[in-house]
Parts: sequence; C-alpha cells; structure tokens
Amino acid sequence: MRFSQRVVIVTGGAKGIGEGCSRVFAQEGGLVAILDRDLAAAERTAASLGENHLAIACDVSDEKQIASSVDAVVQRYGRIDCLINNAGIHPPDTPIHKMTPEEALSVIRVNFLSTYSMCYYALEHLKKTKGTIINVSSMTAALGQRNSTAYAASKGAQLSFTKSLALECADYGVRVNAILPSNVDTPLMRQWASSLSDPEAALQRIAALQPIGRMADVQEMGRVCLFLATEDSSFITGQGLHVDGGASLDY
Repeated sequence: MRFSQRVVIVTGGAKGIGEGCSRVFAQEGGLVAILDRDLAAAERTAASLGENHLAIACDVSDEKQIASSVDAVVQRYGRIDCLINNAGIHPPDTPIHKMTPEEALSVIRVNFLSTYSMCYYALEHLKKTKGTIINVSSMTAALGQRNSTAYAASKGAQLSFTKSLALECADYGVRVNAILPSNVDTPLMRQWASSLSDPEAALQRIAALQPIGRMADVQEMGRVCLFLATEDSSFITGQGLHVDGGASLDY
C-alpha cells in the first residue's frame, strides 16, 4: 500500500493510460480523483475502484473547469499529493500544410496548456504535502513523428516544461517528472486499428516497433507513474523517463 490515504488527480483518468493510473493508485491505497470530459465513463471507473474515489466532469481545454475541479478535489479530501497530467488528443496523420494554425493551437491547448494550467492551480496544495507531478508526454517529444507536427510540439512542450518546473519546485520538496511512452494498447489504439482494412495486422505491426515485441498495457504505465509518485524515486526530478519497450533504440 505505497500510496495509502494519499490523494492523486488523474486527468483523462477514465480510459486508456489514465484508467491504468487510476487503478494502480487505487490498488496501492490511494484516493483517486478522476477528471474527464466523459463524466459517465469517469463515474463508472471511479465506482469500479471501490469506495471514496471521485469523478469530476472536466474539459481540460477550459481553464475555468480546471480551477473548479482542483477546488472540488481539495474540498472533498483536504489535500493533493500527486497530479498526473494525462489527458490529451492525437489528431489523425496530417501534414502541416493541411493543418491550420488554429487547429494546431487546439492541439497545444489540450495537450500542453492544460498541463500548465493544472500545475498552476494545484501547485500550492502540492507544496503543502511535498507532492509530485507526473506529465504523460510521448516519445514523439524526443524523436518527432511524421505528419504530427502539432502533436509532437505539444508533447515536447510538456517535456521542457517538466524540466523547468522541477527547478522551480525543488526548494519546496515537490518533484516533477514526465513519462514518454511509445505504443500502448488503449481504446484509442484499437479504434484507430478498426478503421483500417486489416485491424489485427495493423496492431501486430505496431507491436513489432518495440524490440520486446509488444505494446504496453495501461497498468504498466500506471506502475511507472506510481514509482515516480512515491519515495522509491525520491532522488529523481526533472526527468523524461522513456517507457518505450526499447522502441527508440534501433536507429
């Protein structure tokens, strides 16, 4: 029970990597506040975790909703020990000449500005608990991705933000890190594959990009976040941890 009676906020916590984080932290005794724009899904996930978990409707592209959601968590539990900025979007493959600046800005607003805003509103509470911040970035932050310039830029912004915020927070005992996943078996991944002529072949092709021969499951991502949220990682801050099954190695 490495997170017993401590409070974690997980944005986009109803599905995918966010759900994996929610489940792992609940299994370790944490009190989980799931922020998700799909309230029904958030409520189902929160209920499945057991008692005393919280579901809040929150569109992270809306700063006012972020502020009120953080307030709601503190009103319910009286504290915040960990913030996991997971909510994000990945547009379909789109070359830059087909994505307008306005469309790119919407990606950056959801993927990066939400991370900034969540930290802005939660940080004073995290200082009181000497808590942790974990930003779910992407291997695209380090490697780039064809036809995904706005997405990769938003994830790169998360990574550089992680490093800078870690410096600001060090004096307060707040550690800030990021994880950089490669391919994870999520509902969105399955949805993408189902749009193709041979979904199973597409999934096998994606799995083969990792030298270990498979995609990650969502709870593997959750366990890495748990490590970064506990004393097991007490001397780690400002880092982007490559959680990629070796995908970035075979140059």
